[in-house]
This record gives sequence, C-alpha cells and structure tokens, in this order.
Amino acid sequence: MNADDKKKPNTAPAPAIPYLNRDLSWIEFNRRVLQEAQDPENPLLERARFLSIVSSNLDEFISVRVAGIQDQIRAGYTKKDFTGYTPSGLYKRLFKRVGKMIGEQYRTYREIARQLQKEGLVLTRYDDLSHSQEAAMETYYQDIIFPVLTPMAVDQSRPFPLVHSQYVYLAVLLEREDEAEDGTEPYFAILQIPSSLPRLIPLPHRANSKKRQFVFIEEVIRRHIHTLFSGYRPIAVNEFRLTRNSDLSIDEEGAEDLLEEIEKELRKRRRGIPARLEVQKDIHPYALEQLQAEFELEDFVFEIDGPLDLGFLRHFANSLKGYHDLNYPPVNPVYPAEFAENEDFFEVLRQRDVLVYHPYESFDAMVDFITQASEDDQVMAIKMTLYRVSGNSPLIAALARAAESGKQVTVVVELKARFDEERNIAWARQLEQAGCHVVYGLVGLKTHAKITLIVRQEGPELRRYVHIGTGNYNDSTAKVYTDLSLFTARENIGLDASELFNQITGYSEQKDWNAFIVAPSGMSLSLQKLIQREASHAAAGRPARIIGKMNSLSNQQVIDDLYEAAGAGVAIDLIVRGVCCLRPGVAGLSERITVRSIVDRFLEHSRIYYFENGGKPEVYLSSADWMTRNLTRRVELMCPVQDPVIRGQIVNILGLSLQDNVKASFLLPGGYYERADDKKAPFRSQFAAMEVSRWKEPQASPSDPRHS
Repeated sequence: MNADDKKKPNTAPAPAIPYLNRDLSWIEFNRRVLQEAQDPENPLLERARFLSIVSSNLDEFISVRVAGIQDQIRAGYTKKDFTGYTPSGLYKRLFKRVGKMIGEQYRTYREIARQLQKEGLVLTRYDDLSHSQEAAMETYYQDIIFPVLTPMAVDQSRPFPLVHSQYVYLAVLLEREDEAEDGTEPYFAILQIPSSLPRLIPLPHRANSKKRQFVFIEEVIRRHIHTLFSGYRPIAVNEFRLTRNSDLSIDEEGAEDLLEEIEKELRKRRRGIPARLEVQKDIHPYALEQLQAEFELEDFVFEIDGPLDLGFLRHFANSLKGYHDLNYPPVNPVYPAEFAENEDFFEVLRQRDVLVYHPYESFDAMVDFITQASEDDQVMAIKMTLYRVSGNSPLIAALARAAESGKQVTVVVELKARFDEERNIAWARQLEQAGCHVVYGLVGLKTHAKITLIVRQEGPELRRYVHIGTGNYNDSTAKVYTDLSLFTARENIGLDASELFNQITGYSEQKDWNAFIVAPSGMSLSLQKLIQREASHAAAGRPARIIGKMNSLSNQQVIDDLYEAAGAGVAIDLIVRGVCCLRPGVAGLSERITVRSIVDRFLEHSRIYYFENGGKPEVYLSSADWMTRNLTRRVELMCPVQDPVIRGQIVNILGLSLQDNVKASFLLPGGYYERADDKKAPFRSQFAAMEVSRWKEPQASPSDPRHS
C-alpha cells in the first residue's frame, strides 16, 4: 500500500444514492483545471492558458448542459435522474457551484496579472497611460477601431438587435445634451466589441522602461464612446456577454439533405435561447434591467469583477515571443522508430504491428501513411472516418490527391460533431469536389470511431492495412492530446474494418465480428461480459483486475457491473480525466475501486481497457468512453491489441498513469477530489512518457499501487 492510500480512508459509509451526478462531477473536473492555473509550480504563461481553458470549458458547459436543464424545467419535467436530482434541484446546485467557480477564476486572474506585471508584462488601466500613450491610442482608435464599430440604438422604431453568443458587448446609457435631467429613462444602445481586433492592444514603450504594456480594447472604446453618439452624453458604459443554448435539434429522418438541414440549424443556433448573462460588476441598474428583460433571464446572471471572457489569455500568451522561462519547454515529438528505419509503411506492417503514442511520437506518421497510400499505384481504395479535423489538414489534401489520381476514396464525415459542424461541412464539400465519396454516417447516430482502411493489390490478392486511433484525425490536437494509434495489417482486423465501413455506408448488418467490439450494436453487452468474466475469475481465485483509462464514466449499467465485480473481489483502477458518476471507496460497494484523474500539460484523451482475464490479459484500444451516449447513440469501436509486444507497451503506459503522484487527484466517495500526497519521489506520468524508452520497453503487467 502506498502513502496516498494511507492518507485517505479505504472506505466510507454507504450513501443513500450510490452514484455521483454527471454535471456536478464536471464542475469538479473544471476545478482541477483551475488548480493548474493556480499552481505556482507551473510556468506563468501556462497558468494563463489553463485559466483560459477554464473559461472556454465553462462556456461550453453552460451552452449545452445547463441550457439542456433549462429546457427540461421549461417543459415541466420533474423526474429525478439516476443520481437523485430533479432538473430544478440540479439547476439550483449548479448555479451556486458555477458562481463559486467564477469567484475563484477571477481571484486567480488577478494573481496571474500581478505575477505578469513582475515579469514586465503589464495589463494597464487607461487612466494610467502616459500622455504619449494616450495620443497613440487616440490614433489607433480613429484609424483602426472606429471604422469597424456599429452602435445599435434600442427604441420604439429600432428593436433590440441580435446579440451573438459569447461575444463581449457594451451597454450604453445616454441622455441628450440639449435636455435637462428630468428623471426620464435614459436612451439605451449596445455596441459589440470587434472580435476581429486584438483584445489587448500593445502600448508604445515608456521612455527608459523595459516593461511591455497592454490596454484592453473595451477600455479604449469606452474612453472614446462619445464619438459614436454626437448630441448625447454617456451616463454609463458597461460590459455584458450572453451565452445561448448551442445544442442542435436535427430531424435526420425527415431531412432530404442532411448537410442542408445542419446548415439551417447552425443559423438557428445564433438565435438560441439565452442561458447565461455575464455583466460587469456594478453595472448600472437600468442597463441590467433592460438586459434581463430582453433575454428573459432571472437567474444564471453573474456580475464579473474583471474583464469578461478570460479566453483572451490563451491568445495573449501565444502572441508573446521570447518568454521561454514563462512557458513549458518545447516538446519535439520523435518520429516512430519503426517507420524511421523503413519508410515503406506497407512493408513494415506486413511484418509487425506498430503503436504510436501522441504527442510524444509524431502525428506525421499518420499523415505519411495516407500520403504514401495516395501516391502508391497498388493502392485501390482508402476509407476513413473524420470527426474533428484541423483547419488546414494535410490529411484532407492527401485524400483529395488520392481521389484525383483515380483511387476509390470514401470518407465518413461526421457533420454533427458539436462546434465543428461548419468546418466539417466545408471539408465535406472540398472532398466531394475532389472526387471522394463522402458519407454522412447513419441516421440518429454520430460516427465517432477513428479508423482508416487502405486496400492494396499485392500480386493476385488484396491486402488490407488498418489504422485505429483513440483520438481524432487532427494534426493540431495531436500535439496537445495524449492518444494512441495502432497500425496493423492483421487479416481479422482488416476484415472487420471492411465490414464496419460497409455497415456505415450501406445496409450490411454484421452479427459476429472477428475482433472488433462495435457500438451501438454490441459494445454495451460485450463490456458487461468482460466485467462479469473478471468477477468469475476472482470468485474462482484466479487473477482478476480491470484498468480503465477514459475521459468520462457515466453509464449506470457499466457502473453497476463494476460495483458487482468489485464485490466479487476484482481490483479495479479507473483513470478518468473528467466526469465520473461512480463512487469509489464505499463500504460494501466499491472498496476495491480507485478513481484518479490526471490533469497536466497535455489533455489526457486515450481510451484503454485492460482485463486481467485469469492471467491471460486482454487489452483494448477504443474511441468510446463509458458513457451512455457512446454505447447507445454513436458508432464506436473497441479493438483488441493482439501483438504481445504492443500489449506490453500499453500496459506500461497504464503503469505510468498509476504511478503519477504529482498531477493525479483521487476521487473521494463524496464526489470531491484530493491530490495525491505521496512520500515517494515525485513521479509525473506525462514527463516520464516523454522518454519514449519508459513505455517502449514492455513489462508483464502494471504494478498495483495498493500493494506496492
């Protein structure tokens, strides 16, 4: 048993409800991200980036999860979920938790701003500008800002204009210069802060100063607001920001053209029902009254003591050059040795499978794999799923070249990937123009599996080459997400890959797979059987253990099966980055289950499932988390790792996570997390993984930290 197990109690009394709420669990995840922004051990600009992520995470949570709860309340839905919450009860709890988190966010922001100032990076108030700086801002305003501003009055002849979601606006109260104050209501107008211009404007250097100063664009506009309303005096100028319901409601079965239907829904998203209003602290009461009346929001209104939308911090940190000590050292992903030794991917894969671990190993291997296939005269067909793709994807270019050269290229583009719909529509059209067969997936399901199939003519027969990933085919996120890529030419996997694409693009219904486990048709039942098999092994005295690494765990059936297996004596270690509805460490229920979350420099994104199987371990790579949506409403894939060397490498990767005592937090029975407090030498799994040899050299099984 290690020190962190001694620190926290092994068991807690059984609660009335054995599940944690998904949305409250998400709040705790975002709190762990916030802790990274607060951690003085992290480089300062990295802390600023983490704080930006907290803000963008919260935006998405409000626009999807909170907005969905608001919809349920408006519909009069009062049934409790399986965690014991009614929509109204959960809504009140979330309002308190979100409000508390916002307070912590802005206390952290002020601390980071103070530390930035010590480093010579000063976020300056307009009142503190020198005369020469004021003159420079006057010129900048007149030449750059003023031409793109559009003041919008609100009165009887001009209704309240459309306020776009998650943009910063100014609410302006005015009175006429030729009218004496007589207690009449002020004139009201709004003004959008132009998002096309930098939020922070660099100021000219003061004489004999090495400091770099910046001023917020909204402060510059506020100071010059009179130039937009001649004949009127400004009474108050206050910032506000609206978040709308961003979920799409698509009638796939009734849609004649899914692409056009999604485009129509995207236009509707701009007018989604308001879900949250953020306003500047001490906003004028009349302005707040006007905004609340227009947006029909009584709650989920937050007064912000600082600049609205801290998302600007990421762009600010990325724009600064030369501050190496304030950033993490750069990571240069190594090119996979197997492909570096022999550039012919097909020859390598005929001899062995290859595992690539991103971002420690380069995503260029995937790009080169598709590029080589697109240029190979023996390649007959390329089939690929695309869920989230980067803005300038080299994979898209390679697929287009393959189609233009006469190869049969089929691409399953998921148009319903939330917040990537517009980008995916653009890619779909570009691929179609190049001659690719573009398929939008199955009605009612999102295609979330990450798989590529290349069919190659080799002599008298065809050979299939397959890539299976735990993450998206996105060269940008592959630099900051931890994911696994498996390259293989195994016949049983190739046959299943062909059948899976036939199911997605045609009418095939495969009942018995050679290797794959596929959702929604059979993954839920297969997981249940795998978990129950471990319970049977434990009951018979054979080795039994489950390790699951995933982003989220929220499916009630899976949780119940894990509870049952733990009760039978199975040791279960879960590495769940985000949402977890399972309560570990509960007496008589989950004493043998640990749940840890690792939040660090890179986003933990890989899905890996390990089953001890009585001493004959099985390891699976998957696109699926253990969530209801993954198991029932998406096309997902679990693929067994059949190469014993690669199985050992993946086991080693799991072992690194289980050893982490720096960035790992343990889930307590009450739903809160506690940082590992280990007396052993500090071990940071992501830093260890940068040394590729640490996981390339396989071991028999990951050590159980409870018995080490």
